[in-house]
Amino acid sequence: MSIALLLFPDFSLIALGALLYRFGDFSESFWSGVEKLVYFVLFSSLLFLSTATTRFDSGGTWWFIATGCIVTLSGVGLSFAIKPFFAGHSNLFASGAQTAFRFNSYIALAIAGRLAGNDGIALMALLLGTNVPISNAAAVWALARHGRVGLIGAMLRNPLILATVGGLIFNALGLHLPEFVSLTLARLGNASIALGLIAVGAGLRLTATAAPRALLASWVFIKLMVLPALALGLALYLHLTTLQREIVVMFGALPSASSAYILATRMGGIGSLVAFLISVSTVISVFTLPLWLVLIH
Repeated sequence: MSIALLLFPDFSLIALGALLYRFGDFSESFWSGVEKLVYFVLFSSLLFLSTATTRFDSGGTWWFIATGCIVTLSGVGLSFAIKPFFAGHSNLFASGAQTAFRFNSYIALAIAGRLAGNDGIALMALLLGTNVPISNAAAVWALARHGRVGLIGAMLRNPLILATVGGLIFNALGLHLPEFVSLTLARLGNASIALGLIAVGAGLRLTATAAPRALLASWVFIKLMVLPALALGLALYLHLTTLQREIVVMFGALPSASSAYILATRMGGIGSLVAFLISVSTVISVFTLPLWLVLIH
């Protein structure tokens, strides 16, 4: 299969979600329920199974994780570094800057599984588990209306972090899942990929926004072009394995997280702006993600 066509099934599911949302007979509560089911049950099952059953190269894995963290922190820095060029738009920055460094976990795992099956998912789970706290803390700080209130508790209750850490501990202790348990988790995990991508499509919002176009374009460019380029450069410099290089570059090239919209609305930000940026980055990533795959190879 051509590298450019490798991601076609996944983007087809996103398109299906967009069509179902607009033309299907489904309520907002239905889509909210799907999102919660995927996030709290199906997605967590996939992460735990992957990290609990994969054997990692401890030395190389640390450099791999460090690369992912540097990419995220660079996204945080760059998203605010452009602020002096857009004076008078403080509220826009508090709301929209997070879209330049937060990432869509559903698309991440779908791509990782497409590239390398369970091994790819396990590596991507490590990046997600270590970078979710970094990106969430930076986003909350940017929207600092409520400061740090509830942030630590939210991290400790985050199912993505709990599942990844739990799987790693299970793995480190040398434990083995009974076959009926691993099969059940595998079924749940398989469902998470399809439903997660459909939910991404249902959440697309491309309504117009009054924010400066140069500012919006800068955030999208940082997320989809600058960060994966940085990831690729670091991966080559640190001599990461081929699979680690693929996964970390795809991690850097992911579109923005749909949860960024929820955070912005809950903390008094501009929800419509964030929804627009998430949608734009997701649509453009249909072209940029295959491009990065081609460049890696």
